Amino acid sequence: MRFKFLNLYFAVALQCFALLFIACHSAHRSTLTLSVAASLQDSMMEIEAAYQRDHSIEFRNNFGASGTLAREIEQGAPVDAFISAGAKPMDQLESEGLLLTGSRMNLVRNSLVLIAPLGSSLKEFGSLTERQVRLIALGDPVSVPAGRYGRQTLEALHLYDKLKSKLVLGKDVRQVLTYVETGNADAGIVYATDAQISHRVQVAAVAPENSHEPIVSPAAEIKRSQSEAVAGDFITFLRSPTARAIFERHGFKMA
Repeated sequence: MRFKFLNLYFAVALQCFALLFIACHSAHRSTLTLSVAASLQDSMMEIEAAYQRDHSIEFRNNFGASGTLAREIEQGAPVDAFISAGAKPMDQLESEGLLLTGSRMNLVRNSLVLIAPLGSSLKEFGSLTERQVRLIALGDPVSVPAGRYGRQTLEALHLYDKLKSKLVLGKDVRQVLTYVETGNADAGIVYATDAQISHRVQVAAVAPENSHEPIVSPAAEIKRSQSEAVAGDFITFLRSPTARAIFERHGFKMA
């Protein structure tokens, strides 16, 4: 009887110790809240997993259109760091004094492509004016950097006015990709990295580099961050060889 009691006592004590260990471990676990452009979602998730191997940290991610994310930060959203798909949303936050001074850096570069469903005969931007192309998906130029670059490209190629009635606007670049994947649009304009992840679309053409602003994704800490040291360390990690290899595997080029 005494032996059974000792076993029970030992089991209870061990369970209490385990719970105490978990509680202490959780108490020292940092939380980092990131607002990240939708086009960077896959690479960022992989980079975060790599960072977590050596750091006790929990990530809270908000993926979306860069312009929308920037407005949320302007309105007081509790964000530690922002990674944008374009310079303009970051420029706006910097002009309002919302970035931690000296923390901004250009992270990666990308290119813009015209995509179509697999099997499409579309081969160039000029073919978008043809009758069989009924709908063209484009990120909303107001809030989606890829949409702004896409509009710039169409304007540079003297196609925008001819195609305005065919455009269907997406809330972010991933929605544009989905429109084309599902056949709800006959063509779309996305980043090359987004086209790369899909097996249901093909690249019809690459936008000339001089047809749009340089596509650079900057990263920065937000001034009101409650985890400044952690945010700074993670942003530094984004330039590490480990992160670089992940970005490049996903089709990005380091800035």
